[in-house]
Amino acid sequence: MSMRTVKHIVLEAVMVLIVATGILSFTGCSSKTASTQGKDSSMSLKIGIMPAVDSAPILLADKKGLFEKLGLDMDIQVYTNAMNRQSALQSGELDGAMTDVIALVNNVGNGFDIKVTTCTDGVFPFLIKKGFEEKKDIKAGMMEVSVTNYLTDRLLSDKYNVEKVYIDEIPARLEMVAKGALDMAVVPEPMASQGELNGLTKKLIGNTDEFSPDVMVFTGKAIKSKEKAIRLFHKAYDQAVDEINKSDAEARDILIESLKLKPEIKDMIIIPAYNSASIPDRKYLQGIIDWNEKVLGIKLDVKYEDLVEGKFAQQ
Repeated sequence: MSMRTVKHIVLEAVMVLIVATGILSFTGCSSKTASTQGKDSSMSLKIGIMPAVDSAPILLADKKGLFEKLGLDMDIQVYTNAMNRQSALQSGELDGAMTDVIALVNNVGNGFDIKVTTCTDGVFPFLIKKGFEEKKDIKAGMMEVSVTNYLTDRLLSDKYNVEKVYIDEIPARLEMVAKGALDMAVVPEPMASQGELNGLTKKLIGNTDEFSPDVMVFTGKAIKSKEKAIRLFHKAYDQAVDEINKSDAEARDILIESLKLKPEIKDMIIIPAYNSASIPDRKYLQGIIDWNEKVLGIKLDVKYEDLVEGKFAQQ
């Protein structure tokens, strides 16, 4: 019996939005969790991921049975709303989750015990409304405590005066651009390609940061009680990265299949060069802390050691 479970969590309101606009075909579904009777709970991991290219190594490892071969019982849940994913992580429903360094430093600064175990590799294009004409003042959509806010500042602030509109739901951001209510929005791949398929302009602006702003975190409790499982999770992750970097065809297929995306976007998706498990360095995270304090006005009393756990990336 398979130990794999992938659940898609999508708010009812978002489903109505999707049906009404035709922007996305992303729908919710779930499969039954394999029975855990008689299994070692310390070898079970429940994680939350986002509908982003970062998730491809995890989804591929799951589909190809790499986790199962290592004795892991994986429960993978996909969230379109980062706040819902965060709530599940903080409530103890999840052992770990894909998030970003902006949310990380804020969570740790607020006393939540999570640590980065590896960076993940995301792609964040800007989707631009139809008929956009260059101007100095623009309106852009993003999530407030998020990499989307950070990248908007980093990549657009030199060229535009940006009015920020905070929208947590990714599909809602797409809809606002499609309606022309926003000039542009930061939307992760492959969801950005869904918008491109519907006539929006997708533009990738190069980010020169040394490290990816996306990360995989686990709770302090999970790191203590499920160390072996987390170590094996990273081993399977690295195996999947190796396979994708040889050929990204399976990664495209698994993203389309698992995230319920339109097959027509398969060749439109921008696939990154995936890296094996690694953690961001001290200088990079200090820059993120400084940005949080300056832009979000949040004083953060956190140290590098509070944010990272490097032993799983050193295998």
